[in-house]
Amino acid sequence: MSENNKLVTGIFILAAGIVILLGKLGVFSFLGFTLWPLIFLVPGILLHLLFFARRGSAVLLVPGGILTVYGILFFILNFSGSGVLAYIWPLFILGIAIGLFEYDMLAFPRPAGVFLIAVILTAVTAVIYGITLLSISIIYLLALLLIAGGVWLIVARGRSRRGW
Repeated sequence: MSENNKLVTGIFILAAGIVILLGKLGVFSFLGFTLWPLIFLVPGILLHLLFFARRGSAVLLVPGGILTVYGILFFILNFSGSGVLAYIWPLFILGIAIGLFEYDMLAFPRPAGVFLIAVILTAVTAVIYGITLLSISIIYLLALLLIAGGVWLIVARGRSRRGW
């Protein structure tokens, strides 16, 4: 066996041993659990790079925008817990709108109707997001109204000459 073959084989065996050891220590499961949103983020960024390097058409921006937004949202969910999903789920619709906005802004000639669809999706996202936030915080508003009504009844009970 030549010296170069021994070197390559030694490096390969060393790398295999390190990979096995790190796998047994749980490094890869931690990295997989933490970095899995890169499955969406990296292709989204690559699609953008393909367009800006003039190697692809503007239609690549639609899936690129969607995948990039979804990757960012999955990172947010990954690091803040799945409880945040109750607050940010409407933003998944916004990902589609952002991809369409990018396509409309950077395509030449400008595609017909894409901007309107993107605006409609953005409006739908805003309405659903508002309803979501309102439904989550409506219980607090109800509690404050009940407290204010109770305080008003207690304070105003002796001031009125009319009874109920």
